[in-house]
Amino acid sequence: MTPILLIDDDPTTRMVLTRALEEQGYNVAVAKNGEEGIDMAKRLHPKLIICDWMMPGVDGLEVCRQTKAMKALSTTFFILLTARGAVEDRVMGLDTGADEFLAKPIDMDELKARVRAGLRIHQLSQDLQKQKQMLEAELSEAAGYVRSLLPVSRDHTAVRIEACFVPCQQLGGDCYDFQWLDEESLVMYLVDVSGHGVGAALLSISVLNILRSRSLPHTNFHDPSQVLEALNQAFQTSSSGSFYEEKYFTIWYGVYNTRRRTLTYASAGHPPALLLTNFGNPESAASLNRLNTPNLPIGMFPDIEYQAQHCTVTPSAKLYIFSDGVYEIPQSDGTVWGLDAFADWLTQTSHADDLASVFEHLQTLCDPHPFDDDVSLLQLRFS
Repeated sequence: MTPILLIDDDPTTRMVLTRALEEQGYNVAVAKNGEEGIDMAKRLHPKLIICDWMMPGVDGLEVCRQTKAMKALSTTFFILLTARGAVEDRVMGLDTGADEFLAKPIDMDELKARVRAGLRIHQLSQDLQKQKQMLEAELSEAAGYVRSLLPVSRDHTAVRIEACFVPCQQLGGDCYDFQWLDEESLVMYLVDVSGHGVGAALLSISVLNILRSRSLPHTNFHDPSQVLEALNQAFQTSSSGSFYEEKYFTIWYGVYNTRRRTLTYASAGHPPALLLTNFGNPESAASLNRLNTPNLPIGMFPDIEYQAQHCTVTPSAKLYIFSDGVYEIPQSDGTVWGLDAFADWLTQTSHADDLASVFEHLQTLCDPHPFDDDVSLLQLRFS
């Protein structure tokens, strides 16, 4: 990599500055005009560019604008040489991307000092870029681990389950699971931790591990209200010294009994699960029940009693359990799609044939932007 690229249309200035910099031990490449300077910058990837502002054709501002727009040159330190000393001129240069100015006539000691400082700043930028890449690689690895913990689908004679999970960042705060408590009791739950990033992901995994291992003491995991009360005691945000301080989470937790065809459920600040019956019946419209209980999120206040409810699940019914990222999708007109719109769309028998088609519709609503929040969605088809 060539350390310094000098761009100036004046041959005397080029000669004087090149000699002064080479005496300091720098390797200097020289361009005679702005267009040549841009081409050389693309080819050489200099650490620092010294460029005259006033040049015929492509001036210094345009050279700065184009080089700073290139990803490979975005951290290159850019010094503008100028006889223009007005504040508005400096503002214009800084807005274009210049990092430093050097006034004409050029003081050589000041030039050498600015170059030393610029090269130090460039090295710091490079070091930060490397650390950022390492952090992104570690976050990607951690995100892969989180995804590996979450089941994708499960088939049973009584119910077929499909799931999808798309974090809005590499690490999100959603998790879910479904497993058999015994031969006739299927438990399903979805957790949404406040915030994003490492802290939210760690809390989410902790909740997942506790529920999956059924390690809450004195808790009947067939009883959603007991589970939520035990979780609320285990994860209080006000606990002194707790790693999860100031973090809370919402949850929807349900247990389906295959013999009795009953679903017992409780939610804590979570969006309602949507139960669709008569789905696909051409003789009657699909009906939708919103399954939720008026409970506060987990971890906000201690000693809260949580309520549970139950319902009967008819054959061929569908159950959707999801986080709020599924329906809180900004639209081009400034509105948000919303829970009601999501529920109405699901009841249309021509849509939502399987989970893939539901997710495809959500992506269409977001395009061309990524999801603003984590998207977790479970679909259960009852036989």
